[in-house]
Amino acid sequence: MAETNLTTSADLVAQSIDFTEQFTQGIQTLLNALGVVRMHPMTAGSQIKIYKSEVTKVDGAVGEGEVIPLSKVTRKLADTLTLAFKKYRKQTSIEAIQSAGGVTPAIVDTDNKLLREVQKDVKKDLFDYITKANASKTTASGADFQKAMAAALGQLAIKWEDYDTQTVAFANPLDLYDWLGNQKIDVQNTFGLQYIQNFLGFNTIILTSAVKQGTIAATVADNINYFYAPISSVGQLFNMTSDETGLIGVTHDSVNNNLTYETVVTMASVLTTERLDGIVLSTISAPTDAGK
Repeated sequence: MAETNLTTSADLVAQSIDFTEQFTQGIQTLLNALGVVRMHPMTAGSQIKIYKSEVTKVDGAVGEGEVIPLSKVTRKLADTLTLAFKKYRKQTSIEAIQSAGGVTPAIVDTDNKLLREVQKDVKKDLFDYITKANASKTTASGADFQKAMAAALGQLAIKWEDYDTQTVAFANPLDLYDWLGNQKIDVQNTFGLQYIQNFLGFNTIILTSAVKQGTIAATVADNINYFYAPISSVGQLFNMTSDETGLIGVTHDSVNNNLTYETVVTMASVLTTERLDGIVLSTISAPTDAGK
């Protein structure tokens, strides 16, 4: 008869399933909030292209009867990302498990901390391309948060006028709450991010400190893609737990030669924009009283 409170293989699988479900549900909720429907399963090692537009504009002062010289807009490759496996491993010693009072505080709670770090890596590529200044991006400005948002929305309407797509803004929470003052809004949370839906004309506003205070970045759902290499098939070789989408693979195991308990996580995914010229950077040009 097994001893009371024995950690079994079923417990290990259950913890792997819980980790997988938390990640998958989080990324699906985030993609739904962003309006992203384009999820691209690919093989590891595939290359992802990021493009920009370069404009060569000639002088528009053309004399009567003269041939009008050509201006040119060229779509050029801005960057290439490689879809590669990212691997994470965490070990918890028998001493840490015992002193923490058992498996739940020592393993599960620290797994949740690891999950947050994994989420940060997924968001990094998107934030890098959304927030960094680039000559291909359109600029706008407004005297306060609301007007800067409106200016960004107007530029998006011009850039994406032939698309029926959702609009997404990325803003620093300090800018929003400085403008809001004591007003209350319904803020939701997913994947380590706060977001607001259907506010100030945008379908979704993501609040993140990755955006510099005083700046708002905006784009549309059609410009955001999620590329991933399904873990499902190869993960079985390493006894990894995944779901049918295979977005992430997780396994838990005891390591007897040093009496530790190990969590191993792997995934290959990139959440990024396709076109740099499809992004608007709007600046809050002057501070205003809160709530105005």
